[in-house]
Amino acid sequence: VQLVESGGGLVQAGGSLTLSCTASGIDEEINAMGWYRRAPGERHKLVASISAGDIRDYSDSVKGRFTISRDNAKNTLYLQMNSLKPEDTAVYYCAAATRISYEGTYEYDYWGQGTQVTVSS
Repeated sequence: VQLVESGGGLVQAGGSLTLSCTASGIDEEINAMGWYRRAPGERHKLVASISAGDIRDYSDSVKGRFTISRDNAKNTLYLQMNSLKPEDTAVYYCAAATRISYEGTYEYDYWGQGTQVTVSS
């Protein structure tokens, strides 16, 4: 099982970046895929997710600026990030959820290695 992110980098505030995540080797049904980020000294935070039924969800901090999408034919997940702010600086991780908890939440059990996004002011 492999999730490989790409597309991170250094960008000025107000700029845009598109992250990509290519999945391979996952034989189980994927219920949702998401993008997490971890800023220095903080925990992982889910910023965007997309369910198998194409329901998208965003954290309040990125709503209206980030867009999650996927290309099933390419097994690739994307995160289009616009109007970037210095507080968006973090390592961004792609994750896949093959399980749903008893409470009905997605359990992300496959993770990529992360890609650094740095937004300068």
